[in-house]
Amino acid sequence: MPRASAADAAKTARSILEVATRQFAERGFADVSLDDVAREAGVTRGAVYHHYRSKAGLFREVAAALQTHVADAVVKAAELAGASPADQLRAGSHAFLDAITSGDAVRILLIDGPSVVGWEEWRRLDAENSAAHLREALGEVGVDEELLDAMTAQLSGAMNEAALWVAQHADSEEARKRAHAVLDRILRAM
Repeated sequence: MPRASAADAAKTARSILEVATRQFAERGFADVSLDDVAREAGVTRGAVYHHYRSKAGLFREVAAALQTHVADAVVKAAELAGASPADQLRAGSHAFLDAITSGDAVRILLIDGPSVVGWEEWRRLDAENSAAHLREALGEVGVDEELLDAMTAQLSGAMNEAALWVAQHADSEEARKRAHAVLDRILRAM
């Protein structure tokens, strides 16, 4: 049997990742099997193992892709906000809250993520993505260098908790509006 081309292999890996993302978001890590993912992706379980090595490895890749997606939303919003560092920080922070509470991100990144990939890996992914942009934006608005890491950790933690709070409410749109109002108050206080 001929081997798949690199393009075919990449397409298969993307398909598996998309299916796994949807399933992990809908059912959670514990209730998804690699057989479920393979079946829906139209591949064998061996193909899933070939591309991702394990269920935890597949989840890690899903989480990394979502972290990148959230960070991209933050950067795009900040770029569209204009030249003012304060406006960029505000727009990026609000974009983070929207991106992490929309679609697949909240359950994967904030509920299952820390326990599945481990706290250190979860922190590393966050630090390389959204937290890096947050730290940079805080520096741009004039947060003292000696307080920058502490401010980044605390504001990031507050936004993550706000996202979990939004996710727990039946009326997520109303909760999101309230979370944005509080986020504005926090940012104005800086």
